[in-house]
Amino acid sequence: MKNLSFILYCVTLYVALLTISCTGGSDTIRVSADTSIPQVAFALEEMESALAQKGYEVKVLQDWGGDVVVTIDNGLPGLKEEGFRIERSEAIEVTGADAAGAMYGLLELAEQINVYGMTGVKGGTHNPHMELRGTKFNIPLDVRTPSYTDPCDAAQENIPEMWSLEFWKEYIDNLARYRYNYISLWNLHPFPSMVRVPGFEDVALDDVHRSTVEWNEYYSLQGMGFCEPEILANPEIVKKITMDEKIEFWKEVMAYGKSRNIDFYVVTWNIFDYGIDGKYGIDDRAENPVTRDYFRKSVKQMFLSYPDLAGIGLTTGENMHDYDFTQKEDWAYNTYAMGMLDAAKQMPDRKFTFIHRQHMTGALDIAAKFKPLLEHDNIEFLFSFKYAKAHVMSATTQPYHENFIKDIEGMKTIWTLRNDDNYQYRWGAPDFVREFISNIPHDVTRGFYYGSDQWVWGREFLMKDAEKPRQIEIVKHWYHWMMWGRLGFDPELGNERFAGILEARFPGADGKKLMKAWQDASMIYPITTGFHWGPLDFQWYIESCKSRPDYAQNETGFHDVNRFINLPPHTRSGYQSIPDYVEMKMKGEGTDLLTPFEVSRMLDEHATRALESVAEMGAGDDRELAITLQDIKTMALLGKYYSLKISGSTNVALYRETGDVAYQEKSVQELTDALEAWKLYTAASLKHTKNPLWTNRVGYVEWENLTRWAAEDIAIAKGGL
Repeated sequence: MKNLSFILYCVTLYVALLTISCTGGSDTIRVSADTSIPQVAFALEEMESALAQKGYEVKVLQDWGGDVVVTIDNGLPGLKEEGFRIERSEAIEVTGADAAGAMYGLLELAEQINVYGMTGVKGGTHNPHMELRGTKFNIPLDVRTPSYTDPCDAAQENIPEMWSLEFWKEYIDNLARYRYNYISLWNLHPFPSMVRVPGFEDVALDDVHRSTVEWNEYYSLQGMGFCEPEILANPEIVKKITMDEKIEFWKEVMAYGKSRNIDFYVVTWNIFDYGIDGKYGIDDRAENPVTRDYFRKSVKQMFLSYPDLAGIGLTTGENMHDYDFTQKEDWAYNTYAMGMLDAAKQMPDRKFTFIHRQHMTGALDIAAKFKPLLEHDNIEFLFSFKYAKAHVMSATTQPYHENFIKDIEGMKTIWTLRNDDNYQYRWGAPDFVREFISNIPHDVTRGFYYGSDQWVWGREFLMKDAEKPRQIEIVKHWYHWMMWGRLGFDPELGNERFAGILEARFPGADGKKLMKAWQDASMIYPITTGFHWGPLDFQWYIESCKSRPDYAQNETGFHDVNRFINLPPHTRSGYQSIPDYVEMKMKGEGTDLLTPFEVSRMLDEHATRALESVAEMGAGDDRELAITLQDIKTMALLGKYYSLKISGSTNVALYRETGDVAYQEKSVQELTDALEAWKLYTAASLKHTKNPLWTNRVGYVEWENLTRWAAEDIAIAKGGL
């Protein structure tokens, strides 16, 4: 019976494909779809492009029928919000549970056509694994209303882009393709750049300013001091725009997002009064009644000004060190929560989301304090928690949330997924991302947002000989951003599809081989950071082997042999620390963990495979493929460096413990080879990437200095100190 069913299916499929290729002309596909729905119209353009590459034209029908039929049915069994079903019969039927589902269904169909052709389209039902799949975007609105990321090249280069409609349209379109459904805009104090608050009208800022100051290398890690007088002096106006025009701009951006199933949230750190300049007596004191009144009215005005704004979020930290837990939450409730309740009372038919970022414990106390929001029919209260500290690229299993999820007792959270590892090179390891997402506890999860605190994912600024206009970052890093969104929607999406996507993007390339090489090189990041665990962004940046100087325990911030010896691995990495290995060796014992030498070999194997594969692949005239292959090579060479660094550091530790000069000789040779690998890494990087780079968390990333500091490891090994 199973064989008969399969034969009947094949006959039916053949007839359907014959119908598609012959009806309306051999090169015409008739599509029945309601193009007045913007999500459908957008996805239909994607399908038309896919069909055009296969030699087909599309004729859109407004009535029922055709070769491809797109419908919306919110009562179809088995479909959840944003879900879709593709069925093969006499036509290809795409059914969405809603407009978003229809859009995703058409995007899926377009991709399958690109990858498999018309004859390879597969049916199936698809529902989102993570309901909310967003981006964390630290937004540098203006020097007077900075983000947490502002003192760095990435922010300063991107201030003008934040006021470009073309940027946001391209950004939103690509997020929709990657299956994200919201953007969280993070700023220390955005209100003066976004709203005119009744009673505080003079706070509103016209125009967009950027500072011409000669910046220091380091600024506060808590966001303080970003608007000192010398920074605000001598500004340049990068855009002439009134507050009314700013409001219209953001209304248009948010409405465009809505047309792609992308919601906007605005999230703040507290308490900052940047941009106010002392007006009305507002300051950063929680006990100031004017400050409380201003923030409450600002939150309300955000919703009154922006009909498509989905929610507001906050974190009670950074500039609230003088207050205890109760004082912080009292202030948060009396400002942000009350502002949202004011808005909800004035707009009873509107839905709101309130996001409360939670650092550690106290969730139950917060829930009690914010009970009116939790019980409000039109308000969804969500926690937010930093799931993997600052480094998702560390281990696929994380421990930090375990007490938190017990504390929230059935309430929901959005996980902060921080990538403060990979900025410069095109990264892509679908196996790692798939396993990471699958391990996130699902019952308490509403979704995640993915992003950085040391980078602004705006328009890229590092590429040499860049095309104009320069690519936006999530297009340059399309594979990286696509896999977090797509696997967040469906973690079962397999490597066969990813290989097919690569072959479709790079015609003539071996997709499977490219995917494997790309993954091998990209695994350098989680293996190294899993072994050498600096939890926060200022404590470790792998692409420069650097942190803030105090955490590196030296004057430069470069993580030398000594820091590689004494900094332990991530607790869920499965790796053994160097001191523990030396102690085990001395005692003649064993371990179930991977030893430092095994981690070193694993890095070397990944790097070697990637380099061998890249050497066998040619790019022809495909510039993007050539740059991608160069980035894979660059990451692999970084892996060679860390492989030798870990092995060399372990031998230094063994020499110090035993006095056996054989260990010292081995370490000197390995660290000498590591220096050569570092030189090859930086040379590979410089082929396409500008240097130096100024970052806000670890300062300057300058290959000349870093190379000199890498050479000092050899002296450390020779001295045995």
